Amino acid sequence: MIKRVEELKVQVKSMFKDTSDILQLMNLIDSSQMLGLDYHFENEIDKALRLIYEFDDNYYGLYETSLRFRLLRQHGYHVSADIFNKFKGDNGSFISSLNGDAKGLLSLYNASYLGTHGEIILDEAKSYTKPQLVSLLTELEQSLAAQVSLFLELPLCRRMKILLARKYILIYQEDAMRNNVILELAKLNFNLLQSLYQEELKTISIWWNDLALAKSLSFTRDRIVECYYWILTIYFEPHHSRARVICSKVISLISITDDIYDNYSTLEESRQLTEAIKRWNPQVVDCLPEYLRDYYLKLLKTCEEIEEELELNEKYRMQYVQDEIKAIAIAYLQEAEWGIERHVPSLDEHLHTSLISSGCSVVPCASYVGMGEVATKEVFDWYSSFPKAVEAGCVIGRILNDIESHEREQAGDHFASTVESYMKEYNTNEKVACKKLQEIVENAWKDLNKESLNPTKVPRLMIERIVNFARSMEEIYNCNDMYTNPNNKMKDNISLVLVESFLV
Repeated sequence: MIKRVEELKVQVKSMFKDTSDILQLMNLIDSSQMLGLDYHFENEIDKALRLIYEFDDNYYGLYETSLRFRLLRQHGYHVSADIFNKFKGDNGSFISSLNGDAKGLLSLYNASYLGTHGEIILDEAKSYTKPQLVSLLTELEQSLAAQVSLFLELPLCRRMKILLARKYILIYQEDAMRNNVILELAKLNFNLLQSLYQEELKTISIWWNDLALAKSLSFTRDRIVECYYWILTIYFEPHHSRARVICSKVISLISITDDIYDNYSTLEESRQLTEAIKRWNPQVVDCLPEYLRDYYLKLLKTCEEIEEELELNEKYRMQYVQDEIKAIAIAYLQEAEWGIERHVPSLDEHLHTSLISSGCSVVPCASYVGMGEVATKEVFDWYSSFPKAVEAGCVIGRILNDIESHEREQAGDHFASTVESYMKEYNTNEKVACKKLQEIVENAWKDLNKESLNPTKVPRLMIERIVNFARSMEEIYNCNDMYTNPNNKMKDNISLVLVESFLV
């Protein structure tokens, strides 16, 4: 398979080199990205994007204009959304002749989710395209209908890349315009990735079983496969193998920590654990209740072992993760106190704590630890300052989690979620609160989109880790909290990525 992949990669590189038609180049980039192949062709794609950026698209139709806009925005280029004004009539609405153009509408729909603040035309495009696509769905040929259904469920730019690749291969092979060289490469490449993932998961599972925390703390969620799958969404490429294994260990320990505070420990025990984590010293273990001692020592030991695996010039990275773990413990304690006191904080007060407790700050930080030279001390310093990109990612994760889980959590003995905070502060009902909170999520996505445009404060590769984790939140919390309550959809998705290979 490896030999055949290398042969096919040469052929695809020739396609990039020999293609002078801008539309063909754009379709080649788009297919490569959706099929999970783009990391093989970074130089070719960068060169092609420069040509696409310089190209005058005034004569393009809806599909081509939207595709160009999306590809350039996805790669950090500043492209004005005003290019879509040519598709509006004198009355300010999109012209009616677009209504039957399903391919163009889908292209505009996906492009509209890359908007930043103030780009009203992209907000209008979202509102316009969705009902149009729904009304056309039954009239479309199989491949296009499958794409429309997939992206109506969750837009392209908010999908987990490896799961999208797995699903899109099945759609692409039914497309009459497919390129069979690219299709074969996509299937073989996915199979090779999957075999690597299985080896990584085996390593992590052995470590997890040896750790035995899910057995000794039986009230916690035993979710090692789901944890690994979640980390795959941050980076699926083979060269991030070390980083995935490290980050999977961290997120699994954070999950255990969350369950201790959330589901089991008394307020006094939570205070003792928080103090121990802040001190980060095995000698304070005797200050903890018996059932937490093993967990505490293994938390410290795991972080120590990860640091030992790192190169000498990388070891400082784990201190930043430890600081994030201390911060999340303090946030968990604050929420435990709110729960005991039946305190419903204001939304701002809530988010000040719950953005940290969401885990959406510690996990991307941990994702940097095993990366290469691009993860510099300057990057970690930037991250630890809680910049706008990190804040936006935390807002998305926190609120999506709360919208999906607050009913279940309020049925138990749980502190107020952002939904309850919004309802109390603005004297409104649950439905209105969820709608308004969803608008906050959309604004956070606009922040993330803006922070992803060049020039970025740190390499875009690092911001992409935050964006990818936010994407995973959209997928995990799309219909339910699929981490806490793994349903058939979650199991099916994991099976698609980690079990079911392609016949080639």
